[in-house]
Amino acid sequence: MLILGFAALGIWACGSQDNEVRDKARQEVEANTPAPPANNPAATPATPAAPAASATGVVHHYICPNNCEGSGGDSQGVCPVCGTAYVHNQAFHNQQQPATQINPTQTPPTPSAEKNAAGEWHYVCSANCGGGAGAQGSCPLCGAPLTHNAAYHN
Repeated sequence: MLILGFAALGIWACGSQDNEVRDKARQEVEANTPAPPANNPAATPATPAAPAASATGVVHHYICPNNCEGSGGDSQGVCPVCGTAYVHNQAFHNQQQPATQINPTQTPPTPSAEKNAAGEWHYVCSANCGGGAGAQGSCPLCGAPLTHNAAYHN
């Protein structure tokens, strides 16, 4: 019975020492670990403090974090200068998009009709099979090339 008591005391004493060592190590790690900022950097990768536009004035969607000259692009990739992976450039989304100019007096061109009022095809079959179409291409009947029909414009 006495041996059993000493064994239990030894196990208990060693177990508490392990906990003390673990607690001390945990406290040291926590003391040496900087606190994360208010916004979670793990959720958002850091974008380097780089110029938003390149030397040519172009704002690339993805840029080299080392600001290598001649790097950056519209899709993810690697810098051709240093081999570093491109990072997302938020400045790309912050730029103003050019306004679309609308001219109410200008009407878009209308496509020509396949046949004119006289029933002439704009393009006729070069094999004279009687096929034709409103645009250049292949004859829908025999597959021969279509040629422009000057009579269409008369």
